[in-house]
Amino acid sequence: MITCYAKCGMVREARVLFDGLQDKDVICWNVMIDGYVQFGSPNEGLSLFKQMLRAKVKPNEATMVAVLSACAQIGALESGRWLHWYAENHGIDINVRVATSFIDMYCKCGSLEEARLVFERITHKDVVAWNSMIVGYAMHGLSDVALQLFDEMCRLGYKPTDITLIGVLNACGHSGLVREGREIFSSMARTYGIEPKVEHYGCMVNLLGRAGYLEEAYDLVKNMEVEQDAVLWGALLGACKIHGNVALGEEIAGLMMRQNLENSGTYVLLSNLYAKANNWEGVAKVRTMMRDGGVEKEHGCSSIEVNNRVHEFVAGDSWHPRSKDIHMMLEEMNAWVKAQGYTPRTDTVLHDLGEEEKEKSLGVHSEKLAMAFGLISTEPGATIRIVKNLRVCSDCHDVMKLVSKITRRTIVMRDRNRFHHFENGSCSCGDYW
Repeated sequence: MITCYAKCGMVREARVLFDGLQDKDVICWNVMIDGYVQFGSPNEGLSLFKQMLRAKVKPNEATMVAVLSACAQIGALESGRWLHWYAENHGIDINVRVATSFIDMYCKCGSLEEARLVFERITHKDVVAWNSMIVGYAMHGLSDVALQLFDEMCRLGYKPTDITLIGVLNACGHSGLVREGREIFSSMARTYGIEPKVEHYGCMVNLLGRAGYLEEAYDLVKNMEVEQDAVLWGALLGACKIHGNVALGEEIAGLMMRQNLENSGTYVLLSNLYAKANNWEGVAKVRTMMRDGGVEKEHGCSSIEVNNRVHEFVAGDSWHPRSKDIHMMLEEMNAWVKAQGYTPRTDTVLHDLGEEEKEKSLGVHSEKLAMAFGLISTEPGATIRIVKNLRVCSDCHDVMKLVSKITRRTIVMRDRNRFHHFENGSCSCGDYW
């Protein structure tokens, strides 16, 4: 019954039954932990895992896979490293499945070096392990390395899967490798025996759209042989926002609404497209549609792990116990970057406000709060690692580059789309994201 509830996403009902059990074996703990992790509550999964250890129940392979997934979701590198130590010192077999979970965790927590070490130690790699490493390099923007690893995988006789090619196409998308992406996409069926699915089309739309080939991307979607979905059209709408193509953006948003494919992101992208064009009447119209339709915008949230504890921040947050110190550091950071010639990108504030209000709004973005907390909570020179649920804005991107130079720290940030490694005033993305 616990398994049934947990796998159906009814974790509260599962927890009631779980708590009522007198003698819980490792399977019960695993099912409950995995239920939390799979349905959006990784912190609860980690907390329950700690209770499991206190209850003297020994974890097994399935436990490790579930808990590592939780660490990967929230970017808890310190916790993931501890799990690695625990597995090696408590007789847990680090087979290819567990090792691949470690690779995925290290990649998603920002440590490619540790991921590659685990990958190289796997004696008998399977295609899932190769996929995890390729996808890891892709999300960090190391597209050349991802493509080299893909070539090596094929040379060694491993047959690529759907996931492999999604990873490779994403690698092309993160670096604007249009020619390479076109070649791989067009040869999928012929070379690898894989017919493109909607996810592969989505990668191509993202690649072409971000590179400015909006009409080619639009034609690709209109002529594709599989059914379009909201993610695909959303990628194209996002590209319209990047390049300021209001006419095509309106056409796509209208089509999504007529086909009932719209979601909160559709309205937000359309609103942002209008705001970028200073069409405040259009912004107001979209917001009215959202209000009337009960559509809620996803709020930005950033997290940072310090001393094995994950701290979360939202824009303007003042609830953290060290809020006063955080805001003092924000003021200090602002003085630092302005001395380096920083000018706030108020054009990125998508509200009809005065310049002063826009500056204040930019100054308390969640990723800046997380960075300020990291600066006051870690040793000088220590790497700061931040996870954000949305795409990092260009203003925060500018500030992080400057702070990395001023403090001589590496700042690693994972946003919704990819990783950014800020070091000595520059970013690994080359300002292409």
